[in-house]
Amino acid sequence: MNADEPAGDSGTGIIRASDAATAVFVTVAVASAFFLEQFKVVVVVVSLSLFAVGCAAFLWAFALAVGRSRTDAMGIGGLFFLQGTAPRPVQLRLVGAVVVQSAVALATAAAHPFTSQAFVILAPMFGLGLAGLWGARHGRFDLRDDDARHRPDRSSRPLPDGDDGGYG
Repeated sequence: MNADEPAGDSGTGIIRASDAATAVFVTVAVASAFFLEQFKVVVVVVSLSLFAVGCAAFLWAFALAVGRSRTDAMGIGGLFFLQGTAPRPVQLRLVGAVVVQSAVALATAAAHPFTSQAFVILAPMFGLGLAGLWGARHGRFDLRDDDARHRPDRSSRPLPDGDDGGYG
C-alpha cells in the first residue's frame, strides 16, 4: 500500500475499482475509436457493464445516504463530488476518474457518432456511482443542527484545513 491509499476499510477497494475500471474503459474506448469494426462489441459490452454497475452503486450510495441523513447534514456536492467530505487525494482520484471517463467518452463518441461507439457516453456513470458510494460510506459530514443540540456527545466532523485524513 502506498501513501496515497487509505488504510484499513477506508474505501481502498472502491478507489482501486475506480482506477481499474477507468484504465479498462480508456483503453477500450480509444482502441474502438481507432478500430471500430474490431472493437464494436467490446466497447458496447464494457460501456453497458460500467453503466449498469454504476447505476447500482449510485442507488446503493443514495440508500446509504438516506440512512445517514438522519444524523448527518449531507449534500449532493459532498456525497457525489466529495467536496469537503473526503481527503484531497481521495477526492482527486475518484472525481478525477469521473472527469477522465467523461472526457474520453465525449472525445471518442465524437469520432464515430451514430455507431456502437456512442455507448461510451454511458460509462461515466460508473465513476459517479463509486464516488457517491465512497462518500456515503466514508465521507465526513457535519452533524445536523437538530441532532447536535440533542446529542452533545457527538461533535461535528468536518475535515480541518490541512488534514489529509491519513491519506497523504
